[in-house]
Amino acid sequence: MRVFVTGGSGFVGRRLISALKARGDEVRALARSDKSVETVRAMGAEPVSGDLDDAEALRRGMEGCDGVVHAAAHVKAWGSSEEFFRINVEGTQRVIDAARAAKVKVLVHVGTEAMFVGGKPIVQADETWTRPEKPLGLYPLTKGLADERVLAANGQDGLRTVVVRPRFIWGKGDLTLLPEMIEKVRTGQFRWIGGGRYLTSTCHVANVVEGILLAMDKGRGGQAYFLTDGSPVEFRAFVSQMMETAGVKAPQGELPYGVAKLVASVAETAWRVLPLKGEPPLHRSILRLIGEEVTVNDAKARAELGYVGHMTREAGFAEMRS
Repeated sequence: MRVFVTGGSGFVGRRLISALKARGDEVRALARSDKSVETVRAMGAEPVSGDLDDAEALRRGMEGCDGVVHAAAHVKAWGSSEEFFRINVEGTQRVIDAARAAKVKVLVHVGTEAMFVGGKPIVQADETWTRPEKPLGLYPLTKGLADERVLAANGQDGLRTVVVRPRFIWGKGDLTLLPEMIEKVRTGQFRWIGGGRYLTSTCHVANVVEGILLAMDKGRGGQAYFLTDGSPVEFRAFVSQMMETAGVKAPQGELPYGVAKLVASVAETAWRVLPLKGEPPLHRSILRLIGEEVTVNDAKARAELGYVGHMTREAGFAEMRS
């Protein structure tokens, strides 16, 4: 196949390019900076200069391609509404439009369980769940809207669209989640919300890629699939192990959930009204994603795609130590 990737220089994108090349596919990847161009080229992909605002770059990159993987997104917890909608919603629509125009056969979109933040607790969520009427935060809102647009585009101009929704992506090469946690530890800001002894689903980056490739080859059009490493684990124990792979001892400090919720609410209000520089120290949407149980059911991916999740947590930790 010839595959076009957005977000190719990112955590998931780099691993995806390697896997596509390993199975003999030609890969093109959108690159919005000189550094991104160098990164995707080093991974063996052909860089296509541009970003999600550039319809012409998307069209040019997808020309002659069989498949598209849309992994790029604005993943910040705080920012302007304009930026979130421009990248996550309008950018996704431009990807859909370009794929239709290029007569691409399949589009796989990397979604997230975060789209359900603002509704009931995300406990054993499956693909029958619908988005809450009032998502909590711009990231959940815009990623949910993007998810809907991708699924709604199935069948248009012969395009098959599939969404994968991994929960808590981790592994070697993570430049965001673990580094941010470690920085909070080093600056004395890290606390276990409510003790941290609740369950969480996780999905190693290699398993995310496994799910993407299976979705591309076997996914039913207009369908979404959750992806995980298997059975949920205790959040505190899992994050502590991740920190240990970087030589960082997890702290013992805790913050009651009720206090954290109050801090997040007051902080968000202050940052919106005043406004203050930077971003609030805690967000309500983040609190819902890492301060309480978040578990999802990937039985559909296992049954329909043959998804296994070959990378075990033990092997993932060993890889991070190497």
